[in-house]
Amino acid sequence: MSQLPRIVVLATGGTIAGASANPASSARYQAATVPVATLLAAVPALQSVARIEAEQVAQVDSKDMVFSLWSALADRVQYWCGQPDVAGIVITHGTDTLEETAMFLHLTQACAVPVVLTAAMRPSTSLSADGPLNLLDSVRVAAHADARGKGVLVVLNQQVHAARDVAKAHTSAVDAFVSAQCGPLGYVQDDLVRIARAPVRTATGVLPVPEQWPDVEIVASYAQPGRVAVDAMVGTGVRGLVVAAAGNGSVHETLVAALRDAAAAGVAVVRSSRTGAGHVAIPPAADPVDGVFVSAADLNPYKARVLLLLALAREPGLAAAPDRLQALFASA
Repeated sequence: MSQLPRIVVLATGGTIAGASANPASSARYQAATVPVATLLAAVPALQSVARIEAEQVAQVDSKDMVFSLWSALADRVQYWCGQPDVAGIVITHGTDTLEETAMFLHLTQACAVPVVLTAAMRPSTSLSADGPLNLLDSVRVAAHADARGKGVLVVLNQQVHAARDVAKAHTSAVDAFVSAQCGPLGYVQDDLVRIARAPVRTATGVLPVPEQWPDVEIVASYAQPGRVAVDAMVGTGVRGLVVAAAGNGSVHETLVAALRDAAAAGVAVVRSSRTGAGHVAIPPAADPVDGVFVSAADLNPYKARVLLLLALAREPGLAAAPDRLQALFASA
């Protein structure tokens, strides 16, 4: 009998590591309290899938995610990717910012073995906890040959998603995560892992993990917005702004005026859409207004912010070159 593959589990906390005094409640609990060793012990079927090595990288509620933890997580992924006998890496994470961490790893990691993020919508003590199956399925995917070369993956609710595409679309349902634009890459059912398509690796290449993170924020466009927030952020030295715009990147005229002033002050401005799906049209370079505002293409505001963070950290002068920044977003 051949030896089982070696899979490394990097734990960061979240609901999957949450606990509640009331098993009937899936809404009231304390996230990030159960250590990874306990989570693994609750899924004995893992022993027939892989040889597991676990590391508690952090124990946080993912709503409180910070850049320093992203950097630490990237460091551990790079370390374990460099070990010749490691067949795959699984990262347990909270659901609130999972799509942002997934995007960060997608843009900064080029690992030869699968890197799979997973999470849970219900705490580990819930009557119908989804974490154990998500964890088992994630290890199955990380150990599967077909998962190699697919970039960073996210496995939840028996579905396999591309890290770039996936987003949280429900507050509490176990099928909260969707890839609205292109759909999931595949699925897991018991020991069957079926990956039906492969994502295209971004033309941006692998971006470096910043040593210094620029200040990049998100603002929203809605009925009669003020310009106070934009002006205040520019005054405090913000380097980039992502607009959660209406529809096809439409921005209220009051906000347009504030953002034009921000761009003139050297701030990179990127238009995304608050709708949750679809592509924001790239404006003509000659457009006197939108020509200085970069389109996020089909990235939601939160994923667009991650790309803008990494782009400005690598090259701060991109704010003065919207055409080059646009090319980066168009190819991401």
